[in-house]
Amino acid sequence: MTKVTLDILRFTGDHYQFGYEQGKQLKGSFLISQRQQQFNKRKTTHFLTDSDEALSLLKVFHSPLINEIYGLRDALEIDIDEAIRHFAGYYQEVAKSGCSIMSGTDYFVRNYDSHPDSYEGRLVIYQPTDGGYHSMGPSMQITGRTDGVNEKGLIVGYNFTNRRHSGDGFICNMVARILLETASNIDEAFKILKSLPHRRSFSYVLKDLSGDSIVVEASPRDVVKRQAYMCTNHFEILKEDNRYQYDESSERLSNIKHVWHPNHSMISAYQAFNERKTAIFSNDYQHSSGTLHTIVYNPKARTALVGVGQQAQPVAIHLDETHNATKVNVKKIRGVINWPRPYLNDRY
Repeated sequence: MTKVTLDILRFTGDHYQFGYEQGKQLKGSFLISQRQQQFNKRKTTHFLTDSDEALSLLKVFHSPLINEIYGLRDALEIDIDEAIRHFAGYYQEVAKSGCSIMSGTDYFVRNYDSHPDSYEGRLVIYQPTDGGYHSMGPSMQITGRTDGVNEKGLIVGYNFTNRRHSGDGFICNMVARILLETASNIDEAFKILKSLPHRRSFSYVLKDLSGDSIVVEASPRDVVKRQAYMCTNHFEILKEDNRYQYDESSERLSNIKHVWHPNHSMISAYQAFNERKTAIFSNDYQHSSGTLHTIVYNPKARTALVGVGQQAQPVAIHLDETHNATKVNVKKIRGVINWPRPYLNDRY
């Protein structure tokens, strides 16, 4: 068992400033050095990126993100091609993962399941001043998000389906970031998902202030939606894009159905996904399917309950911290996982 932490990063300013500040904090860190080693080892196969194409697509879908990449480039003192490979979220390799999502009237709960050696341990609360909605969510590959909520009450999460038959396009975490900063509701988010290119097959689960929740099945070949309140790691419509074996995903979905209720409170939804007895939380870290965080979002209050590790006490995080009754800004969320090493933010 190892103690792990989730660092809370808060920033208000333009995207270049945000990128530069993150770069200053991360320069020389284990997270960046590991990422550079990984890219240098595999860039001729898995990490090919057309820099011009990546930038042209970001200009279409959310151009301020380009300035964030420039800020990271300048602070880390790397060239633009390397910065784009690392941070543009286009045509990159993403490890397979698990993940479970359930939603109801006023909640959206998610277990983010993947390999702990690739988890950054950063939850980012960012208020852009040069375009884009205020949002919060855990980071992935620095600029991306694993899930999150924005000031309009839109909540986004995604679940891996398949990495076979990939295409040129954005990876899941950059898709989530674009949605959180540019979409105010499910309809706008779905239009974006239909129009941007997808690298891999993922389900994107969306919820907004209307109370509705949809699952968008997105592959490099097609994008469709269905109304649903639960999602694991297989498609229900685009079945030809499923993996050959997804029994574990189906079993986990069955477990979620047993605990689902439309009117869960945030804490009861959290407990359903975090407690040992429900068999939704996963300790299968060695196969990239262990739960790295449990998080519940409330679209109306723009708040989150966040826990790290099983049977963990959750911590409340507010997007608009002027509404935080305690007036205490949490800096770290601590927990314990069944793995021999901490998250990347605590490795040196």
